[in-house]
Amino acid sequence: MDAQALPRTQAPEDCYPALVARDARFDGLWFVGVTSTGIYCRPVCRVRTPKRENCLFFASAAQAEAANFRPCLKCRPELAPREDGPARWSVMDASRTLARQAAEWLDACDDPEASVEQLADRLGITSRHLRRIFAAEHGVTPLQYLQTRRLLLAKQLLTDTALPVAQVALAAGFGSVRRFNAAFAQHYRLQPGQLRREMPAAVSACGEPALRLAYRPPYAVEAMLQFLADRAIPGVEAVDLAARRIERSLRLQHRGEILQGRLTLSFDREQPLVLLSPCSALWNASAALIPLVRRWLDLDARPDAIDRRLGQLAEQEPGLRLPGCCDRFELAVRAVLGQQVTVAAARTLAGRLVARFGAPLPEDQCSPQVTRLFPRPDVLAGAEVSAIAELGIIRQRAEALIAIARAWPELAFARGEGPPQQALDGLVALPGIGPWTAHYMLMRGWSWPDIFPPGDIVLRRRLSPDAQQPLPSARISEQAAERFQPYRSYAVLRLWRQAALDGPARRRPAAAVPANPSADAPSPRARRHALPQER
Repeated sequence: MDAQALPRTQAPEDCYPALVARDARFDGLWFVGVTSTGIYCRPVCRVRTPKRENCLFFASAAQAEAANFRPCLKCRPELAPREDGPARWSVMDASRTLARQAAEWLDACDDPEASVEQLADRLGITSRHLRRIFAAEHGVTPLQYLQTRRLLLAKQLLTDTALPVAQVALAAGFGSVRRFNAAFAQHYRLQPGQLRREMPAAVSACGEPALRLAYRPPYAVEAMLQFLADRAIPGVEAVDLAARRIERSLRLQHRGEILQGRLTLSFDREQPLVLLSPCSALWNASAALIPLVRRWLDLDARPDAIDRRLGQLAEQEPGLRLPGCCDRFELAVRAVLGQQVTVAAARTLAGRLVARFGAPLPEDQCSPQVTRLFPRPDVLAGAEVSAIAELGIIRQRAEALIAIARAWPELAFARGEGPPQQALDGLVALPGIGPWTAHYMLMRGWSWPDIFPPGDIVLRRRLSPDAQQPLPSARISEQAAERFQPYRSYAVLRLWRQAALDGPARRRPAAAVPANPSADAPSPRARRHALPQER
């Protein structure tokens, strides 16, 4: 069965063959409830396959739990990848888009007092309409969905860490230990302490407590790590290719408070898992941290559907993912610094900016390579242009950075709300932000899967049918890329990576840089020394 052909209503004749095969392509897309045991599992569960007449199939864990099934202690449904990454905006299916955006908000919700009315206000609709479209899309109410998410997170924290039960309850979003114990016993017919005694905790390669985050294989781990290593800002992020490990500092909002610390991520060599180890200051923000990391590393992608759409472009390196970001403001600054310079040069400039305007991490949260936090928007908003320019950043870019920082709280891009076109328009309206830079920010900052940066010379060259002929126009290249929809962002990453692996055979010619009044167009001096734009 084709993973793309899976219906939204889960039917046994569609799902049971994949359950028998333990097909990892369907992991997280549906769950099976076994009526003879009252337990629900992932499609990849290694226990004995139940009889078909004992199986009920659900589109989500929340639906299974609403039908009074308990999560399996072996395959652990809380580890499963999410459905298919961020919601795609569509005018033709606005209700489904809103329902999926509501689920994303609930996934990262860490407020024990969160309500349907609060979520409805955020989406700009009535609570009644929200309940209706949410039930139509997810098969449960928003509160049932949120309760399942909180319980599964608590189950994961109890299993993977040694956090006290009171801290687990708080981190999972429960207002009190009493309320948590009652909900856990009612839904899972277990006391929290019983679960902890039965399950071994996970540890990272460094011996630290770790949360397990699953993904659907294949995953081009080396390609992802190399991409991040090339762009790792000194003091903020460090990538160990041999150990398959990432360390970085992070600033995170949690219940109205700004938390800051360091996290470590490592790719398991034997299983399709990422081990996430936050420092002690970040554990309580696990509810917001887990979806953030999942989007950053694109753990919810469906590589079978993406690679099939890309065809021959995906044959050489299957499972290439779209790198997101941990901090949209950091990405926006990096994108501006990278205009018309190499990746290495942009990294150097970002390192100087961090050294001058970033704050140091507390000593108990540092590592030898991660010692500082990226500058806050308010810090750069109050900086003088000359103070930024003296770091080697041209004045036009310095002014653009300050403009972004001053506009930051109100930008749709910063909030991650509304259709992407709204964010795109807001970015292009800022001084120093042109279409290429805005599309790049959207592609990585929103993890938008179908972006094609306009006028990119490398993409035009790679899509040219004949390398000996003049470059095709931007419009012709965009038309050639239409065959990759709705995964053009993944095609863009693959084409850029192929160009990087082929070596600097042909650099971007100055005359080919698209002329526009934004900072995407180089200065006269830059035209004489044109380099590939940072990607």
